Amino acid sequence: MRFFHQISLTLDQSQLLARFWQSASQFWRAKKAWVVFLTVFLVVVVLLQLLLQVLLNLWNRNFFDSLERRDAHALWQLAQLFVPLAATSILLAAASVWGRMTVQRNWREALTRLVADKWLAKERFRHLNHLVKGSENPEYRIAVDIRIATDAPIDLALALFSSVLTAIAFFSVLWTIGGSIVIPIFGMTVTIPGYLVIGVILYSGVMSGFMIFFGHHLTSVIERMNQTEAEFRAAADAFREDPNHQEAKPDDDGKRDTLWLKLQAVLLWWREFCWQLVRTTLVSHGNFLLAPVVAWLL
Repeated sequence: MRFFHQISLTLDQSQLLARFWQSASQFWRAKKAWVVFLTVFLVVVVLLQLLLQVLLNLWNRNFFDSLERRDAHALWQLAQLFVPLAATSILLAAASVWGRMTVQRNWREALTRLVADKWLAKERFRHLNHLVKGSENPEYRIAVDIRIATDAPIDLALALFSSVLTAIAFFSVLWTIGGSIVIPIFGMTVTIPGYLVIGVILYSGVMSGFMIFFGHHLTSVIERMNQTEAEFRAAADAFREDPNHQEAKPDDDGKRDTLWLKLQAVLLWWREFCWQLVRTTLVSHGNFLLAPVVAWLL
């Protein structure tokens, strides 16, 4: 039964994702030069940041080599070179923030207009309250859910694109400078070429596996936390549904009980969110401490 329940959840999630993409992709399918320009701009900025990162690493190597040789002339030239490199890095970082948030803002505007138009059409907003579970406080969900749904994919796509390019660039460096390692096994010698690259991949895979294991419930917890927040707001708004009455109504006690129950649900899921962050922090902070040690050992 649990297996079939998981299949059902997977199907529901895939259907929701398909419905979301059907609506959200209209912004990207639109033949607008502005969308194309912003997309190309972000890709170019990521490529330039990667190039600058490689140049800064080369500068760092040359600087410490010159410092070891006590070469004052080379140090002065490198100091002069650092100024344009640092200025370019700052400008690219600012340009990246502008481009990323501009895309997010435009996508959010397009998707919000689409959803709000459907919500307002035929006065659906008058008939949606409490029809189904999760329809509480739709104004809040339209504002918050669309913001999250348009912010997170942009951040994830840019981070993934940058990480893949960085891995390709620096894996080639590691493969070149790392050389091979010879391991004696049962009287034989086994040569592993580019062992630094293999070591990095194994270490990163182990840490990523730990993060997935400890944090795989984080998305559902955040979803439930946002839902309970919306239900709590809806329970509080219920007291103001009729602004004309001045006296207590018979159902006010029931509304008050519902309000406290929704508050308990908010706190419950906030506590679960806290524990999810504690688990993932154990992995991320452990990786922060272990990564330099593993690098030195390799």
